[in-house]
Amino acid sequence: MIYEVSKGAYSISTDKRKLSIPTIHNYLKKAYWSKNKPIYLVQKSIKGSICFGVYHQKKQVGFARVITDLTTFGYLADVFILPEYQGQGLGKFLIKTIMECPDFQGFRSWSLATKDAHGLYAKFGFKEMENPKIWMRKVNFSTY
Repeated sequence: MIYEVSKGAYSISTDKRKLSIPTIHNYLKKAYWSKNKPIYLVQKSIKGSICFGVYHQKKQVGFARVITDLTTFGYLADVFILPEYQGQGLGKFLIKTIMECPDFQGFRSWSLATKDAHGLYAKFGFKEMENPKIWMRKVNFSTY
């Protein structure tokens, strides 16, 4: 199901046909969490995720993706608003839209990783891990 929400001149859509892969790749290859990520991996990650494009008229200005089983959990990844569009509340609009997506209602848990946007996510109920000792992680690489 395609989910779309509009607010003034901005819209958010899960329609992958609208995504600008060059815009997404250009941002992600410079981001601290995905530095030098090759375009083929961006494409593969989009294919395996529910994606949210943020648009000003028809120009893509933001992005996020959710990795999920559509039943119990969601992992929020690759969230960004292009720098020239930041400061307009689009990040909040994007996260609110994701959290209100009908396909995600009833999830038992959400997770994400961030180095610098704790305040944004806290507004939507995200908190630091209450018991980090129960979580485990396996890392196979440090950079792309």
